[in-house]
Amino acid sequence: MTVTWEDLGWERLAAGVGRRRLPVWDCTAGLVVGAGAALVVDAGSSLGEGARLRAGAQELAGHRVTHLALTHPHFDHVFGAAAFAGAEVYGAVGTDAVFARGGHGREALRSDAVAEGLDARRAEEAADALVRVRHEVCGEWTLDLSGGRQVLLANVGPGHTGHDLAVLVPGDPEVVFCGDLVEESGEPQAGPDAVPSHWPAALDRLLDLGGEDALYVPGHGAVVDAAFVRAQRDALAARFGVPR
Repeated sequence: MTVTWEDLGWERLAAGVGRRRLPVWDCTAGLVVGAGAALVVDAGSSLGEGARLRAGAQELAGHRVTHLALTHPHFDHVFGAAAFAGAEVYGAVGTDAVFARGGHGREALRSDAVAEGLDARRAEEAADALVRVRHEVCGEWTLDLSGGRQVLLANVGPGHTGHDLAVLVPGDPEVVFCGDLVEESGEPQAGPDAVPSHWPAALDRLLDLGGEDALYVPGHGAVVDAAFVRAQRDALAARFGVPR
């Protein structure tokens, strides 16, 4: 019997493209399948969650996960990254410095995870195992997943953090993985690493990438359309006093 995306808890968005809403923090992970290659977008909040993501993605793809894109360096999106052994890891410029051993960024991620309710042992384990981001994106980077499938990685931030990466999957429809630049299940969160003055402009760049007919996949919540992203852009501009 053929296993479908829905059988494994994933939502199919387009041919070879889907996403999964993870428990506890309702964080989204994405999957883009090519011929002999597969890209996962974000890695979950722990090594165990990352391992479950990888297993499901590989069952759907029929082969191993070859690429991992991290939309921004927050624990609920990156703490499962070490579970993707052998994958090429991508992030916006500056992400690798956040993960550096002995740096304040790694400790801040661990502390934030514990404060948000992640078991302290699991948080320590995941923080200690954080992988190097060997491919840092400045501007745009096209990934070839083989079989004619290409994916565009775009450094559209800063905004939600200082290091925001979007993933555009061409097709019908086009799919844009937005990370936490867009949130549907609640008001966008602006922590100490946010850059509010640039956040509306980051959403303008998302809209330029995807256009009016794309599906926009937020970091938390249901898939939205361009009108939702535009309305959130205007709300953020008003919230932070940024001229439109």
